[in-house]
Amino acid sequence: MPESLTPQQSDFQLKLEQFARQVQAVVEERPDYDAGTIKELSQKHGIWDFNHPIDPKASRPTLMDQAILYDTLGSFNLIGTRGLFGPSPGILANVNEPLRSQYLIPLLEGQKRAAFGFTEPDDAERATHGSLQGDELVVNGQKSYVTGGADADFINTLVELDGLGPAVVIIDRLTDGVTIDKVFRSTDGSHHAYMRFVDVRVPMHNIVGEPGEGMPRAMTQITNTRLVFAAQSAGLARWVIDYVSRHIQAPHRSGQPLATREGVRLRYADMRIKAYAARSMVYRTARLADAGENFINEVIASKVFATEMIGEVVDTAIQLVGGNALRAGHPLESLQRTVRTWRLAEGASDILRLNLVRGDLELNKGRI
Repeated sequence: MPESLTPQQSDFQLKLEQFARQVQAVVEERPDYDAGTIKELSQKHGIWDFNHPIDPKASRPTLMDQAILYDTLGSFNLIGTRGLFGPSPGILANVNEPLRSQYLIPLLEGQKRAAFGFTEPDDAERATHGSLQGDELVVNGQKSYVTGGADADFINTLVELDGLGPAVVIIDRLTDGVTIDKVFRSTDGSHHAYMRFVDVRVPMHNIVGEPGEGMPRAMTQITNTRLVFAAQSAGLARWVIDYVSRHIQAPHRSGQPLATREGVRLRYADMRIKAYAARSMVYRTARLADAGENFINEVIASKVFATEMIGEVVDTAIQLVGGNALRAGHPLESLQRTVRTWRLAEGASDILRLNLVRGDLELNKGRI
């Protein structure tokens, strides 16, 4: 649990809290803050390259490190703050040459931007597929919900290779045959693209890893990201609860603070109970992962519970704060739009529930 951190992890948490307070001061003082100011703070505190140091000799963060990071930043309501982190390698972590020089290093140095093409549209007749022709791969298909796809320099695309199985293929966005059918925005403000690939030719060395490894590589990335969503949900719940605590203890027009009312106290208790459970799940799951155990079902449980919890906590907070919380620009109004998307990101909650049951009943994986 959070109280069972090693001395090094506790030091990291304290360092993050100091960093978060400085970032929070900048954001509150200047809502139109310059992301470069946040980046300078991030680099000063050694947070900027947290996700993947360019130096190959530098140690990589553990999943516990990630849980601490996103839980702590969430508790200061800094999720989504511009300039906090440098680019993440995502599925390109640990690639060899020539992909390292052509894509990974430019990505980490901010010279190129990447997107991940994983999901086909509901009406797709066939999964995105590729065939080998000499020393090239010819790709055809579609991908929907490619986050940041319209602005990306290249797309890490899950492709079913004929006779070889799934593979992650790097496709440059400006390659002949790559088109963007439409760009749309989610309620949280993020932008996505619907992309089409028609006889797109890419060199064979643009396959990440070996043919047939695509799905495990993609799922490793997705599994880790699910834990990130759970951790930031747990952290953000603490910020929301602190916000509500101040509100219900403040003077009220009725003459008595809202905290004197039993109904308010019951709702407030529920918020704390759910947040406590979610945070405990996140840290236990991270500890299991770093111990080398199979933790897929535990990540699923954490992601489903925590993202649904933060939705309920924000909704309750709005109810307790009242109509002002629905005004555009109010922090709770913004959070409601943001956290609603998390129950669909990296796997919708009910799909994950079904996966968890399959992992238990058919694969004998997971624990309680």
